[in-house]
Amino acid sequence: MSTLNDQPGTTLAPHLNTPEGQAGPDPETVTISGYEVNELYGPEAVTTASPDDPNAPHERIGVPGEFPYTRGVHKTMYRSRLWTMRQFAGFGSADDTNQRFKYLLKNAKGTKANTGLSTAFDLPTLMGRDSDDPLSSGEVGRCGVAIDTIEDMHRLYADIPVDKVTVSQTINGPACVIWAMYIAHAKQRGMDVANLGGTLQNDILKEFHSQNEFIYPPEASVKLVVDTIEYQTQHLPKWNSVSISGYHIREAGSNATQELAFTLRDGMEYVEASMKRGLDVDVFAPRLSFFFNAHNEFFEEICKLRAARRIWSNAMIERYGAKNSRSHLMRTHVQTAGCSLTEQQPMNNIVRVAYQAMAGVLGGCQSLHTDSMDETLGLPTDTAVRIALRTQQILAHETGVHRTVDPLGGSWFVEGLTDQMEKDANDIIQTIDDMGGVVAGIHKGYFRRSIAEASYRFGQEMEAGDRIIVGVNAYSEGNGEHQVEILQIPHELEDEQCDRLSDFKNRRDDDAVKTTLDAIRAAARDDENVMPSLIEASLANCTMGEMVQALADVYGRYTGGPEW
Repeated sequence: MSTLNDQPGTTLAPHLNTPEGQAGPDPETVTISGYEVNELYGPEAVTTASPDDPNAPHERIGVPGEFPYTRGVHKTMYRSRLWTMRQFAGFGSADDTNQRFKYLLKNAKGTKANTGLSTAFDLPTLMGRDSDDPLSSGEVGRCGVAIDTIEDMHRLYADIPVDKVTVSQTINGPACVIWAMYIAHAKQRGMDVANLGGTLQNDILKEFHSQNEFIYPPEASVKLVVDTIEYQTQHLPKWNSVSISGYHIREAGSNATQELAFTLRDGMEYVEASMKRGLDVDVFAPRLSFFFNAHNEFFEEICKLRAARRIWSNAMIERYGAKNSRSHLMRTHVQTAGCSLTEQQPMNNIVRVAYQAMAGVLGGCQSLHTDSMDETLGLPTDTAVRIALRTQQILAHETGVHRTVDPLGGSWFVEGLTDQMEKDANDIIQTIDDMGGVVAGIHKGYFRRSIAEASYRFGQEMEAGDRIIVGVNAYSEGNGEHQVEILQIPHELEDEQCDRLSDFKNRRDDDAVKTTLDAIRAAARDDENVMPSLIEASLANCTMGEMVQALADVYGRYTGGPEW
């Protein structure tokens, strides 16, 4: 059995791989994503089975809601409460996105599941730059919503009871700044911030591995994450301070086990940094959450989530001495794989998303986002978003997947693959430990190199025809047909956003802005928690870009190490 440090190329069974399905030699095993998959599985496949009785349940499989949580973090799972249906939205102005949020909430009525909002920010906001920054030109509102000021934040969530609806914010480099603006806007609305529920993605380490949306050096970036964790424990008990994300690692080209190992080891890095700050692991760990990708290889995705829960619970107990049972739980959001969607025959993406969503649910996720079929062509249209939401609702109400907990538990194939993924992921985690941790691995270029190698192998498999992607390298009839409309963002939106920003700056108290920005710099220089100063600066009408730059004045901006 290969490990993911030295994976061979994928060799698929010819009768599965041939576009016309012709019969061919059927080997006893095939290799998929580095794993040898047998033709048939029996009790011997479960490496954790009791040697005295191979059919007996094993403590490492366990029962739902109990350590090691292989079968789920809650005893009754979806029998008592469906997963949260959290749809990702953000485009154009704050007003445009506010309308999309209301559309999603309206279409979710009647669903016996919590509905949450997930906010996508445009590229300038993700990079910590205001809309009037020269580097923002041409990108304002294009791939997410433009947020420059506290007034934008008010417009974004206007008429939405954010103290009753959970809100996720997909933001990393400037996460502490955007969160401060969100908290400040809630204060201005007269809300008790202790009632705010939601999730700040805030996982900066994966940006250095994959997405490149970092601002500050790794060490300073981790410090800011710990600031948010600390502030959350003191003031926002219902908030998830960081969503440790493997999704973007997978989108960058990693395989499933790299996604699993890198994500959990990033989480361990935050735990260690928080404990070094002096925080009690059993105070902050219960509010950590995770975010995984659901890709095409159905059973691999299910087993990845089962293995993740087991690895995390063991680490929290054995590595960090956590005693609170809630500290041991790996609660996770899952999003279907954007990188698996194709611009060829985009309606096929509806089918892909449905199977990926089912894998996330059978794997035991706590919340789920389903991608829209048109996302490779442009921002999702209202129609595509509604179909994506309906996909979850059909899964929840028509398939019966919620009627029993962990319906695949005990499958020899599922348990055997879960064991193997756990072993291989732990081997990678040990490799990272040996090099000194995640930050050390970033400086050595380890993560980028590993992901690039996995991505290259995947590309080779497609080019050789060893991996069939319907409509791309097989079954291409109809590729030239126009099948979906595309949402267009007018250029005038950028001009309007910049005009609003200029008017905002003209109406504010410049002395208050200067004073509060100086306070941010002082907190950063003195190694204090920056959250209180960022909230005060938001209330004093500092812009997002100004606050990000105040921190950069102390920490500097990171452009990458020599190994890159």
